[in-house]
Amino acid sequence: MAGSSREARLNSAFLELTEQLTSDYDVVEMLHALMGECLQLLDVQACGLLLSDGQGHLELVASTSEAAAFVEMMQLNASAGPCVECFSTGHAVSVEDIERVTEGWQEFHDAALQHGFHSAHAVPLRVRSEVIGALGLFRTHVGGLSEADGGIAHALANIASLGVLQERLAEGAIVAQQLQRALDSRVVIEQAKGVVSASVDVDVEEAFAMLRAHARRTNTTLRDVAQAVVARELRLAPGARTR
Repeated sequence: MAGSSREARLNSAFLELTEQLTSDYDVVEMLHALMGECLQLLDVQACGLLLSDGQGHLELVASTSEAAAFVEMMQLNASAGPCVECFSTGHAVSVEDIERVTEGWQEFHDAALQHGFHSAHAVPLRVRSEVIGALGLFRTHVGGLSEADGGIAHALANIASLGVLQERLAEGAIVAQQLQRALDSRVVIEQAKGVVSASVDVDVEEAFAMLRAHARRTNTTLRDVAQAVVARELRLAPGARTR
């Protein structure tokens, strides 16, 4: 991305995301929008976002692809991997060549390579001194993020933290209800993706695109659209997708 166009895209992305924080927004939709910006702004090909459930257990809330979701889930199942370590330590973790990482992170290693990822970077989501999750960034080539990309990734992670908490903090304590709502929303959205995929014969990524498109066209939250689909109160027609 050329310097001037990258700067313009960066300014536009941060303006759009921060404007969402000052309005009535759906946190899950905001997180998906933020990850979409990661793909546009950074030299990464996929990403996933993990949040703590308030009891110290990480859960997958959103991802840009089924491949990224699978890699994140394998980390969670094994309790090992860059995102898990990032959450535990509160520090960014960079894996410049996944093929060289085996001991202790075998499940992550196998899942990532299986889906074509060769490097990864994890950034903590934090509120003051408390870590509430991790943003995982995956690349199809080896190497670390540039210093500029690393800075942008941290800034995006900070916006995600504010979005999840909706700026409602009490002396640094996490509002657990906000985290749980985000986690619950993912369950409903995953169910809706399955329903749409089966009913109109598309893959789950296209099904998710259809759900987001309908939410945007109707000015409805992604969670509400998903709930309507799962309850069979809404049926999306084939091809019902816009950018």
